[in-house]
Amino acid sequence: MRRARAAVAAAAILACGGALAACSNSSASDGTGGGATTITLYSGQHEQTAQSLITAFEKKTGIKVVVRSDDEDVLADQIATEGTHSPADVFFTENSPPLESLQAKGLLAALPAATLASTPSKFNSPQGDWVGVSARVSVLVYNPSLISASQLPTKVSELADSKYKGKLAVAPGETDFQPIVTAYQHAYGTAATLSWLKAIDTNASGHVYPDNETVASQVNRGAVAFGLINQYYWYRMRAEIGAGNMHSNVAHLAPGDPGYVIDVSGAAVLKSSTHQSAAQKFVAFLVSKQGQEILATPGTGPEQSLSFEYPIASGVTTHAGETPFSQLQPYPISIAQLGDGTAAVTLMRQAGLL
Repeated sequence: MRRARAAVAAAAILACGGALAACSNSSASDGTGGGATTITLYSGQHEQTAQSLITAFEKKTGIKVVVRSDDEDVLADQIATEGTHSPADVFFTENSPPLESLQAKGLLAALPAATLASTPSKFNSPQGDWVGVSARVSVLVYNPSLISASQLPTKVSELADSKYKGKLAVAPGETDFQPIVTAYQHAYGTAATLSWLKAIDTNASGHVYPDNETVASQVNRGAVAFGLINQYYWYRMRAEIGAGNMHSNVAHLAPGDPGYVIDVSGAAVLKSSTHQSAAQKFVAFLVSKQGQEILATPGTGPEQSLSFEYPIASGVTTHAGETPFSQLQPYPISIAQLGDGTAAVTLMRQAGLL
């Protein structure tokens, strides 16, 4: 899972034979001289998803990719601290807020129009300096032995209802949770959002988990009745443990509800990158037909992934057995309105969820 990233990063560094920054800068600047070009990727994406894309990119271009994997908020903070001296060439995230945060700090390079054109504009940076790669949607995961489908909330506001005390699981520390809080604030205002978050803190007491993988697992094994996650965690779990070991289902909230949110995974080139051409090629590959087909085809092969995310670029659609992306009915909130997530984090801290 995502929390095992250190091993991947360490292996990449050892393969390069030195420190991360030294590895990135040891090659020809953009493949115009001798030797293979090496770029450094800061990745907040799931390791298997990122590695499947990297394997195919390296095979296609001959450009090597060294990966530093961690939670996207940690990496965004590190890039901001490193500033113009960051060894990162590309930043690949699960959600848009970390990218918007770095954009606001002026740390991202402009992307070519051709790269941006691969993805519908509503899923890209409003400023044109990062591109949407894939998407996820928030859903409820529930255990039918503990709660029936008819007993589930249909609106995210109902998570505050006292009848769900002890039955609800959440992972507020996940960056996936921030867009839901932002959407709720957009729909109902700051005061109502703070009150709602405090009620969630009460109802989820004892079931506030560090990540969505844990929420999905705990619901599946019957430790808690239901939780709020992004859909792909449930599909990944089913692929990993087998359909015969699944004791849970997923359900959508009401169409247009603020809890029914699409999150966009994106990628950007750092303005400080000394390998601009190679870095731009990597980002372009992520939204190319080949890159998107890797996301669209869950599996265990070297050019497949267990992402179960929705490909959103180059006209590719998912081959996984989940609700088609075109049939989703999410809350209408734009990338710009989702912002950088800082307001959501502040409210969660005030409510005691963080």
